[in-house]
Amino acid sequence: MSPEARVCVTGASGFIAGQTIRVLLASGFRVRGTVRGGVDDSQYAYLLRLPGAAERLELVSGDLAEPGSFDSAIADCDYVIHAASPYLLETKSPQQEMVDPAVNGTLDVLRACTKTTSVKRVVLTSSLAAITDEPNDQHVFTETDWNAKSSLARNPYFYSKALAEQAAWGFMREQPRSFDLVALNPCMVIGEAVGPGLNSSNQVIRDLLSGTYPGVMALNFCMVDVCDVAHAHVLALDKGDAEGRYICYSEAMTMGEIVDFLRGAGYSNYRLPSHDMSAGWVSSVVKLLSYTQPSGAGDFIRSHLGKTMRISNAKICAELGMEFRPVRETLVDAVEDLIRQGHLQKRQG
Repeated sequence: MSPEARVCVTGASGFIAGQTIRVLLASGFRVRGTVRGGVDDSQYAYLLRLPGAAERLELVSGDLAEPGSFDSAIADCDYVIHAASPYLLETKSPQQEMVDPAVNGTLDVLRACTKTTSVKRVVLTSSLAAITDEPNDQHVFTETDWNAKSSLARNPYFYSKALAEQAAWGFMREQPRSFDLVALNPCMVIGEAVGPGLNSSNQVIRDLLSGTYPGVMALNFCMVDVCDVAHAHVLALDKGDAEGRYICYSEAMTMGEIVDFLRGAGYSNYRLPSHDMSAGWVSSVVKLLSYTQPSGAGDFIRSHLGKTMRISNAKICAELGMEFRPVRETLVDAVEDLIRQGHLQKRQG
């Protein structure tokens, strides 16, 4: 892939997309990023301050809910990274607010790619949510697995990601086109943010340090550094023989392991949970209390409590040459970034 190539990145202001744009610019590529609303909105100014942005970053409007809005953004681009996708922790209308935009927006991006002869490859930012929404102690999940349990009533965000990726592969099978498709399926993405917003995964770390959790629950988190995910997107564009799906995963830690690590890494003066709520009747109470939480958080607790997620990243390591950063280093980066961005108050020892 020539460094002079132009890459369209949808949802440019997103957590993963922002880091991916940073990596693309650092590598010399031209980038056209889509944002919702006016491109002169001050909330996107941080993107235009990235190194290389003045010369090689263009922001244009694009909305998942507006058919055809990506046509001009994708015209004359060599590659497309479709990272835009709705995420809501709680919604009264998951079909209209999450599923429809995710599926229809993905198909709209692919249709836009067929309207120009320049696009060679589309990289879809999917999710581990499209592979499973529930750990299985007896099964190691790979790219061959598909999430068949989620629905509008159970983990609707997971459902939207599964349907969107399935729709993309269906389009590729059924429609004439001159480009190919690669999907990336990252697990819980944490780390340093390019922009000032607080993404949902880093919020979990913030909440652990802020006293939001009454105790340590029997939860297992599969994590990956956002910079690794960004790098994987660029590799997926660059590797000519890349194909199919790729799980982006570094390693897993229990909530207890995360808390113990943060306490020993210099954050013991924060309000880290200390009560053990991971076993016996207490864990049963946690499951009952999950029904008082926002639907997304409650669904996650009920489907993950007391279970261990097992995932293989062998395919992405072997075929794309990925090497993942240790999660403990990423956790420290995430905490320091939360402090720097003002999402977490710095506390003296």
